[in-house]
Amino acid sequence: MPDNHISRRTFLTLSAAGAAGAALGVAASAPTSRAGTATGGWDSGAPDLLLGVASYSLRNFPRDKAIAMVQALGMRYVNFKSVHLPYELSPADLAAARREIEAAGLRIVGGGVITFDQDTDAGVERYFAYAKAAGMPLITATADPKLLPRIERFATRYDILVAIHNHGPEDEHFPSPYDVLQAVRNMDRRMGLCIDLGHTVRTGTDVVRAIADAGPRLLDMHAKDLRDLKVMESQCIVGEGAIPIPEIFQQLQAIRYAGYVNLEYEIDADAPLPGMKQSFAYMRGVLAGLSAAGRRFPPPP
Repeated sequence: MPDNHISRRTFLTLSAAGAAGAALGVAASAPTSRAGTATGGWDSGAPDLLLGVASYSLRNFPRDKAIAMVQALGMRYVNFKSVHLPYELSPADLAAARREIEAAGLRIVGGGVITFDQDTDAGVERYFAYAKAAGMPLITATADPKLLPRIERFATRYDILVAIHNHGPEDEHFPSPYDVLQAVRNMDRRMGLCIDLGHTVRTGTDVVRAIADAGPRLLDMHAKDLRDLKVMESQCIVGEGAIPIPEIFQQLQAIRYAGYVNLEYEIDADAPLPGMKQSFAYMRGVLAGLSAAGRRFPPPP
């Protein structure tokens, strides 16, 4: 990496400073609004990066407990998995669940991963109706490529974003972000992708470059870390692995990413909070480091 880029060591140093500032009562986390000027990154016109929770991280807990755990993390934004908002709920029950979630100070920023598995209007529309009733502005999805035109039609009709999720080498349709980009490149702007950091690096893809190439088609992100970039089972606390989180955040700001960076913590399923807290502390520290670095460093090439 060229000398004018922020090194991982520099980020860690600045992150430690950000953590120290937080201990002294100085805000070091990312702001909770997309509006206004950015407080971090290389360009004062870049949007703030918003950290959120993929509720799959809390899959072993019922919705009320998951809500309390998100609150304990100090987080607000949540992409809900069906384990917490079942597809079978009536529109009235989904509306009631939404009120419960919002009353707790949380915001539903999406749902998924949702699998579109029926190539019929009814089979596709049921998930859009579900998302609308639950107040989801975005569906993180997986589907056979042949369903995408039908999904696109309902995305337009319901005005709901659809982020196709890449699932790594095991995914026969969309292993890497580039497979999704190829499929949606000529579709409505509501059709895009969700980059899963762990699955992406396991394909050997340069995830920082993929973010740059995705540009406005990047609608959602699942954040995680791996000790071994080829091994799914090596997932660890974010910041303890080999995925270049600082460079990823820097590139997200460079493309003016307006979505959410949702932690999908798939390990320690019965006791995820300690690792999730450490992961968010690291990511907040990276954002503080970007803010402290200001304009001195350009985005990755």
